[in-house]
Amino acid sequence: MSQAVTPEIMEIVARALREDIGDGDITTESTVAPDLWLTGRFVSKAEGVIAGLDIAEFVFNMLDERCMMTKIVNDGNQVYGRRETIASIEGPARALLTGERTALNILQRMSGIATAAHQFVTALNGTHAKILDTRKTAPGLRTLDKLAFKIGGGTNHRIGLYDMVMIKNNHVAACGGSIAKAVELVRIHDIKHRPIEVEVRNFGELNDALAQQVDRIMLDNMTLEDMTSAVALVAGRVPLEASGNVTLEKVRAIATTGVDFISTGSVTHSVQALDISLWLDEPGANC
Repeated sequence: MSQAVTPEIMEIVARALREDIGDGDITTESTVAPDLWLTGRFVSKAEGVIAGLDIAEFVFNMLDERCMMTKIVNDGNQVYGRRETIASIEGPARALLTGERTALNILQRMSGIATAAHQFVTALNGTHAKILDTRKTAPGLRTLDKLAFKIGGGTNHRIGLYDMVMIKNNHVAACGGSIAKAVELVRIHDIKHRPIEVEVRNFGELNDALAQQVDRIMLDNMTLEDMTSAVALVAGRVPLEASGNVTLEKVRAIATTGVDFISTGSVTHSVQALDISLWLDEPGANC
């Protein structure tokens, strides 16, 4: 089994199969002989970056360990939408037909995210800024979404609420309106001393955050001019992250302000799945 298929991913796949199969694939069980063996191939019909092949293979292996996939390309490879065969597969027909949709859903979504991430990374070529993902992922699929983002060349932000502190304006408002107070409370309560990032919307908040010696500052919805001024003010003392309505068209201009990171939720919350099909060969006389 591929190292990419972690126990958490195994559970995601198992849950997806339970959701689809329920108490049985009535169509396949009624029409397909239990001893029929089929071959087929995954075909990409759109340009993009492939991600999720190992996980797609695991879908079929969960149904029948005799299913075997042979990869023509690897995760992270570019395809060009010319009906390219990206992998072949063979195994018991019932397993291939029952697992087809779950495998494709995962492969198409992950490849769509990897493709979009790669587009952002390409747009930042020649700058020192890194593109980050966010927590704006499909509920229950964050592990897959963030893995796909990384395969596409992006850099993962925090995984969830537990691995990094993110003090936003609502947290500041809830504890009395003071960034200093919010940071102080975190440092009192967080015995694991996790990294602290503070969101700021103006230069007053930026100066307050700087005074707290936090690990990163997020510039939320600032203009390009203000981001440039913020970079000059901070002068490298704290890494800066730009956030808010980041699009592919604007991301390079944001990078030229000198920020260290740029985060975008669009790659995962508005993903366009890559067009991939599974074409099974005719079974011939065995049907």
